[in-house]
Amino acid sequence: MKKTLLAGVSATFILSMAATAAHAQSIDYGAMEQLFNEPVTTSATGSPQRSTEVPVAMEIISADDIKRSGAVDLPTILSRVAGLDVLNWGAGASDVSVRGYDQAMSPRLLVLINGRQVYLDHYGYTAWATLPVQLSEIRQIEVVKGPNSALFGFNAVGGVVNIITQNPKFDSAGSINLTGGTNGYGELSVVKSVKLGDRFFARLSAGAAQMDEYGRAGSTVLAGQVTDPARVSANLDTITQLTEKTELRVEGSWSNVQVSEAVSNYSYSPSKYVTTSVKATLASDTKLGLLQASAYETNLTAKQLVASQQARFENKLDVVSVQDLFKIGAQHTFRIGGEYRKNEVNTAPLAGGQLSYEVVSVSGMWNWAISDKLAVTAAGRYDDLSLSREGTFPAGYPAVTNAYWDRSIKKASYNFGAVYRPTQADTFKLTAARGVQVPTLVDLGAVQLRATAGPYTVGVIGNPTLAPSIVTNYEIGYERPLPGLDAKAGVSVFRQKTEDVKGQPTSGQIDVMPTAPGVLPLLSYRNIGDSKMWGVELTASGKIEGGFHWSGDWTFTDVDDEAAAGFSPQVRLAAFSATTPETRANVSFGWANAQWAADGFFHYTGDHKAYLSTGALVSVEDYVTLGGRVARTFDHGITLAVSGQNLTDGHQRQTAGLEVERRAFVTLSKAW
Repeated sequence: MKKTLLAGVSATFILSMAATAAHAQSIDYGAMEQLFNEPVTTSATGSPQRSTEVPVAMEIISADDIKRSGAVDLPTILSRVAGLDVLNWGAGASDVSVRGYDQAMSPRLLVLINGRQVYLDHYGYTAWATLPVQLSEIRQIEVVKGPNSALFGFNAVGGVVNIITQNPKFDSAGSINLTGGTNGYGELSVVKSVKLGDRFFARLSAGAAQMDEYGRAGSTVLAGQVTDPARVSANLDTITQLTEKTELRVEGSWSNVQVSEAVSNYSYSPSKYVTTSVKATLASDTKLGLLQASAYETNLTAKQLVASQQARFENKLDVVSVQDLFKIGAQHTFRIGGEYRKNEVNTAPLAGGQLSYEVVSVSGMWNWAISDKLAVTAAGRYDDLSLSREGTFPAGYPAVTNAYWDRSIKKASYNFGAVYRPTQADTFKLTAARGVQVPTLVDLGAVQLRATAGPYTVGVIGNPTLAPSIVTNYEIGYERPLPGLDAKAGVSVFRQKTEDVKGQPTSGQIDVMPTAPGVLPLLSYRNIGDSKMWGVELTASGKIEGGFHWSGDWTFTDVDDEAAAGFSPQVRLAAFSATTPETRANVSFGWANAQWAADGFFHYTGDHKAYLSTGALVSVEDYVTLGGRVARTFDHGITLAVSGQNLTDGHQRQTAGLEVERRAFVTLSKAW
C-alpha cells in the first residue's frame, strides 16, 4: 500500500513539474509510460497528461499493442479500436472513419505523423500505404474521436489519428523485420537510431512490401481496375540540441506505392503514388514560454483512373506555423498560435488549369486546473481560406472565368472539455466541439472530365461555391476500475450533427443544364442537407494473474440523414444512414511470459448497405473477423512470430468491391 501511494505521489509530482514549465527537450514517452503505467500524451494541450485525463475522447495504442497485434498494416490495427470503421477495398487499400460516415476516399479523418499532416490533399483522404513509417518504429498511436480542429488543426472534423514515432534522442531503436506470407506477401523493414555525441540524434527507417491483390470473383471489378499492391518508403528523423534550451528537429520522408482502391464514385482504380515531405521544427525555452516554429512541404504525384480516364495530379502543400505554450501560475496553461498554408494542384484528367488556396489561421487554448479533481480546457481556431484558379477551361464547358473561383471561406471551430475526478477511481469527461470540413481541391474544381452517361456526354467539374461541412459533437464519458479486479470499464454517450453534407457528382442528377448548343450538361459536388447521429460506446480491459490480458468494446450508432429539397442522399452517394452499421464490437484475449506470447482478436461489424460503382446500394451481411499472433522470443533479441488476418473465411464480403481473403504470415525479427 505504501509503495502504491509513493508511486502515485511521485508520478503526480513529476507530471506536474513537466507541465509547470514548457520544455524544449523532446518528451520521453517511454519513461513516462513506465512511470504512470499507462500511455502519456502531449498532443491535446501541449503538456504531458495521462491518457485518462486528456480533455478529449482519446484512446492510445502503445508500441506493445502494435507488436502483439500481428498486423502488417495500420488499418487492421485501427479496426480493433472502439468506434472505428474500416472499409477494406483491397489487400493494400482501406478507408477509416470514426463512428460511422465511412466512404470511399473518406475525407473526415485527420492523420498526422509527429504532428505533420499525411493525408492526401487533392481528394482529402488517407492512402494508408503511402505513410512512410514502419510499424516497428511507432511509439504510440493516438486515436481522437469527434471534431478536434481547434486542438489538432486544419480539417480534423471526424477524428484524428496521430502517429508518434520513436524519438532518436531517447529510444535506441535498432531492428530488422522479415515477413513472408500467403498470397505472395513479402516485406522487409529496417530501423536504426544513431547518436553522435550529446547533441545530435537520428533515426533512419526504410521498408518494402509486395502482395497479390484479392481475387475479383463475386465482384463487378474489372481486370484493368486492379493491380498487385506494392510499396517502398524511407524516413529520416534527426534532432540537434543547439543549446541547453533550444532544439531543432528535421524530418524527411519518401514513399512510392501502387494499390487497387475505390475512388470517390466507388469504381476501382489501379493507383500509383509518389510522396515526398520535409519538415523542420525549432523549439526553445524562453521567459515567454516554449516558443515553437515549424515548416514543412509535402509533394504528391498521384495517377488514378477517374471515370475510366487516366488522371495525373501534382499536389504541393506548404505549411508554416508558430506557437507559444506558457503557464500563468500553477493552474493555467495557455497555447497561442498562427498558421499559414498554401495548397495547389493541377486539373485532371482534362488539363489546362491550376487550382490553389491559401489559409491563414489563428488559434488559442486555455487549460485551467481548477482543483486536483476538476480541470477544464477551452480552445478556439479561426481559418480564413482564399481560393483561386488559373488557366483555361475545356471545350464544351459553360462560359465561366477564373474570377468565379475568387472566393473566401471564413469559419471558426472550438473544443471544450472538462475532466472531473471526484475520487481516485471515478473519472467523468464532458466534451463539446465544432469542426469545419473544408472542401477538398477536387471538390472545388481539380477534377475536369467528359464522361458518358447513357446516350449522352456530360462534363464533370468541381464546385467553387461548395460550403464547408460543419460537424458539432457533444459527449459525456465515465470510467472507473472494476471492484476486486485488475481491470477498468467505461461508457460514453455522444450526439453529433453534420450540416451541409457534401454529395458526389452523379449521372442520376444534372447540376448545370446546357445553356447553348454544343455546351455540355455538368455534374458537380453539391451540399445536399444535414445528417444527425447519436451513439453509445462501452469499453473494458484488464489483466488476470498468470500473464493474461483481455479487452472488449461495443459501439452503437444511429444515423439519420436529412436531405435538402431536391436531393437524395442515396443518389448523391452519401446515404450514411444506410451505409453506417449500427453495431460493431471487439474482443481480444492474450497471454505472455518471458519467452512466449499469444493473442487473439475478434471483430464484429453489423449488417449495413454498400455502394456499387453504378451507385446502387447492396446489402452487406454482418460478419466476424478473427486475427491472431503467436510469438517466441529467443536470445540476442530474435523473435519468430506466426500471425493471421481474416482467419474466419477464405473469402469474406465486407464491401461491395473485392472480397477480403484469409492471410497468414511468418515474421522473423532481430532487435538490438
